[in-house]
Formats: sequence, structure tokens, C-alpha cells
Amino acid sequence: MNIKPRSQLRILYMQIRSDALTCAEELQEFVRHSGLQASQFTTLNVFEQLTFPPGCADAYDALFVGGSSDASVLEPKTYPFVEPAKALLSHCVDQSLPVFASCFGFQLVVEALGGKVILDHDHMEMGIYPIRLTPAAQTDLLFHDSPDGFLAVSGHKERAVELPPGVTLLAFTERCPYHAIKLEGKPFYGFQFHPEVDHHDLESRISRYQDRYLKTDGHLQEILSHLYPTPEANLLLHKFVDRVLLRSEATDFN
Repeated sequence: MNIKPRSQLRILYMQIRSDALTCAEELQEFVRHSGLQASQFTTLNVFEQLTFPPGCADAYDALFVGGSSDASVLEPKTYPFVEPAKALLSHCVDQSLPVFASCFGFQLVVEALGGKVILDHDHMEMGIYPIRLTPAAQTDLLFHDSPDGFLAVSGHKERAVELPPGVTLLAFTERCPYHAIKLEGKPFYGFQFHPEVDHHDLESRISRYQDRYLKTDGHLQEILSHLYPTPEANLLLHKFVDRVLLRSEATDFN
């Protein structure tokens, strides 16, 4: 297999956000932490393009999927792009197209492949949390050199309660048992936490969206007073580009 140079990689980036400021911020987060250039990304914003064919990512080297504060995977009638997005992810599995899916993208993956997501306010995560690794992470391509308990940004009210068949659980938190998965035999990763978001990004994002997630100003101030760097989580994007797309480490997805 011929591996492209980093500068020639092309990424289809599925975005699930409706306000222009957050759209621009999230794209730059993926650009910054992947080590790629903005010109290497093509954005598919599903709020602007409600339907799209499952094969729309075939001309790209990978599909990246971001988070959302504007939609729910549990409401496909309200958000008609949910089913086409799930079909796209299933197609990527069938074609072994590399996928890096964050937060809302993780929930799409779980639902698309036969798992189950629920709304769970009692176990909502909003802030920076230690990510615990499973034994399987010790030999995983992305996680084998990540320290157990590394910090990551997490923000979600919905979570997986049942994983699809054929996936390996790599990470969890005390509040959320399913935080990172790898599809067996495929270059396909999903993260309930946000590898693309750092503590500076969280500060601006949560301040903007506090009415959607937080009940009191005191909760906001508590989050803002516990902002810590998340370098190991953010490094996962760069590792994905290096180790999956550029095959800088021995890789066997078969």
C-alpha cells in the first residue's frame, strides 16, 4: 500500500454545529491538534446539507466527526441528518476507511453499529476528567503510550449504555463506562471525550453554552476554576494521523 505524504492527506470533516463561531473554532481545533493544514479539510456541515450519500467520503483519506451542542442522535425525526450520518459511518466500516469520531460522533458510531445511547442527566459530564484505560489499551496503536488517568475535556448529557458487537473498549471514567472504542480489524476509533478540545477551548465553549448545560452560575465558576491542560488527550489526533493514516508504527487492521 502506498502511503501519502502528510501534506497530501485529505480529510472529510463532518460537522454537527449550527452557529458560525463554534463551527470555525471546532475546525481549527481539529486542524491544530492533527498537525494538518486547514486546506486539507473539506467540511460537511450536516445542518446545511441534511442528506448526503454514504459514499461521500470515498475520495478522502479519512473521516473526522465532531461534537454537537445542537442535536441529538436520539431524535432523528427532529434532526434528519442523523440517519444519513449513521449510513456514512457504516459505509466507512464496510470500506475500511479510517474514522476519528468525537463525542456526538462517538454516539453516532454506537447507534450506527448496533449499540445503544440514552439521555442520562444524572451522569452528565461537563469539564475536565481523568480518563482511565482498560487492559486492551496497553497494546492499542493510539493508547499504548498514554498514561492511565490522563486528563481530557468531556461534555455530554447522552452516553452509551451498550456497545456494538465487534468493538474493543479502551477507556472509561467514573461517571461514564464507555469513553473510547476501537472497531476490531478496522482503522476506526470513537471517543466520548473530546480529543480535539483543550482547556482554553473549553473555557470559551462552556461560557457560550452554559444555558444549555448548566443550572447555575456557580456550576460554571466551578468548571472554570478547574481548568487544566489536556496534552495527552489532544495528542491522540496527531497519533491517529501518524500511526493510522501515515502508518508510522506497525499496523495490521486485518
